[in-house]
Amino acid sequence: MVWIPGATFRMGSDNHYPEEAPSHRVSVDGFWIDRAPVTNRAFKAFVNATGYVTTAEIPPNPKDYPGALPKMIYAGSLVFSPPRRVHDLRDWSQWWTFMKGANWRRPYGPGSNIKDLDDHPVVHVSYADALAYAKWIDKQLPTEAEWELAARGGLDGEEYAWGNTLTPDGRHMANTWQGDFPIQNICEDGFPRTSPVTAFPPNGYGVYDMIGNVWEWTADWWSARHEADSAKPCCIPQNPRGGPERASFDPGQPNIRIPRKVLKGGSHLCAPNYCRRYRPAARHAEPVDTSTSHVGFRCVVRNGSER
Repeated sequence: MVWIPGATFRMGSDNHYPEEAPSHRVSVDGFWIDRAPVTNRAFKAFVNATGYVTTAEIPPNPKDYPGALPKMIYAGSLVFSPPRRVHDLRDWSQWWTFMKGANWRRPYGPGSNIKDLDDHPVVHVSYADALAYAKWIDKQLPTEAEWELAARGGLDGEEYAWGNTLTPDGRHMANTWQGDFPIQNICEDGFPRTSPVTAFPPNGYGVYDMIGNVWEWTADWWSARHEADSAKPCCIPQNPRGGPERASFDPGQPNIRIPRKVLKGGSHLCAPNYCRRYRPAARHAEPVDTSTSHVGFRCVVRNGSER
């Protein structure tokens, strides 16, 4: 793990998506964070030791999805499937498929496996799955503020985790999408899907893969915006947490009462023409029962000190 020294920093951004605003100061105590996302190798050890069964391997409860056809209620997970053409970039159903049998062992559905992916981040993990792993290994999931502080790598206010240029001197610093999303990924960074968790340079703290590759779960409930900045240094939030659970539900789906957590970091599907969320300030809401082929996690340890 890597020690992240306590700091007061500017969280969020006023320059991109509305949910990232307003930019505001927060203070976070020092903590330890995993050097990289949890890998398939590490998650396999957890499952072998405990017999744990992930959310994607269990058929959903029909009561949670009123109106859904019974034939659609089966164990599976969301898998990215590039379409031949796209009519509207606002309609993500054109490239996401809820695939029967997809889970962390079969990341692209039946017939796929993780044989050569031991050092890639585990995917198709719900919030409950990430939390179960963290408890097993006696760690916790990071808050959004902790995660963002670690992702910034000691920088404060820069656009990216490594500065203000996406590809400094033409060098790719993270696994993201190059090309016309979601139709063509020209893979200038060398990876069409996930990548080994140390394939790209670490940030200023020595932490790998905070940006791109896979989104990462945090412990915070989703809120549509950040709190306003405090004008008084004495009132800067200390170790802030997200909003209340009751405010995290998706207002666009009033019949589905599944609370949502904050994801951070972007993924290998983030592209200049869609989802420019390969930045520390970026954030995304994810229902706690959902798993996908581009979401993973890492853990933290609090109440410690630098050794």
